[in-house]
Amino acid sequence: MRKSVLFILLTFAVMLTSCRNDFAFEMNQGNLKFSKQTVYLDTVFTNIGSSTYRLKVYNQSDSDISIPSINLQKGAASKFRLMVDGIAGNGKSFQNVELLANDSLYIFIETTVDIASANPTDFLYTDKIEFHNAVSAPQTVDLVTLVQDAYFIFPQRTGTASNYTYEAINLGLDPNNQPIQYIGSNLSRTDPINGDELHLTNQKPYVIYGYAFVPNNENLVIDKGARLFFHANSGLIIPRTASIQINGTDPPATAPESLVNEVVFEGDRLESMFSDVPGQWGAIVNYSESSANLINHLTIKNATVGILTDQRLLSDGYTPKLTINNSQIYNCSNLGLLGRGAQIDGKNIVINNCGEASFAGTYGGS
Repeated sequence: MRKSVLFILLTFAVMLTSCRNDFAFEMNQGNLKFSKQTVYLDTVFTNIGSSTYRLKVYNQSDSDISIPSINLQKGAASKFRLMVDGIAGNGKSFQNVELLANDSLYIFIETTVDIASANPTDFLYTDKIEFHNAVSAPQTVDLVTLVQDAYFIFPQRTGTASNYTYEAINLGLDPNNQPIQYIGSNLSRTDPINGDELHLTNQKPYVIYGYAFVPNNENLVIDKGARLFFHANSGLIIPRTASIQINGTDPPATAPESLVNEVVFEGDRLESMFSDVPGQWGAIVNYSESSANLINHLTIKNATVGILTDQRLLSDGYTPKLTINNSQIYNCSNLGLLGRGAQIDGKNIVINNCGEASFAGTYGGS
């Protein structure tokens, strides 16, 4: 008898719980709250993807709700991409998104946008995320990013995505008769897109993937105000018979703290969180023995080695040379300025916050 009563009570309890309406979602009434009303994505280079940014959406009511649609206002044509509550979908529109009472969800936002899509007066690209509801116009959150046009210098590649072969620079043999190679490309005076890559101007920034190589017997000239942005594992190589001339100048008298006339080398991550992160790109590698190597008013930031002037790597002994004046090297993960058997003349230089040493002179030299 006792077992029968217990069985009846358990059955009754199961019936009660099976009838509970825990998962009845009400239609969104337009009372969502957001962590931001505008999501500012940092500046991006044309056709280069951004970092991922996030927006938090809050349901502050005591009811479970369903959001009929979360979508980008520009629809499938939008250059932004969304991931809503861990679901990527098509990146543009999400239907019947459920949000529990007093709970929240994350929306992750990215963009890849070309300069032609931006506003021609201020180079801003904008859109809105729309959150639809049952009673009024959608709630919206603005999306804004600044698009910067640029010249791109990169190695060519062949093969397929799973097995690419990249263009390489061959510098000869090291003292152990092993080939010295870097993934990179030769700078050209007649590049079909960039024009003269051996005369870098301040008209647009340059974004470099891999190592840019100055051809033998050529001189690389960089004008005042030029900006070079290097991707990870990238840099600049000046071989033995080539040279480099960086022509930065003093700031204008009207803005003495400005870097407008300075030449700046840094990594290609434009987000503010990367502004002082060491080791984002490789180095300026100077093997040149030319007396014409002259750097003036150059700022180097966030490299692995700021400038490596080296004769030790190549098989025959010689003395690479460099003159550097009025320049600053910051936040290198290894060394700021490294000379190996080199002749370096420098005046008015600041080198600071480097992982191993600000300056190192090894294997002789002066």
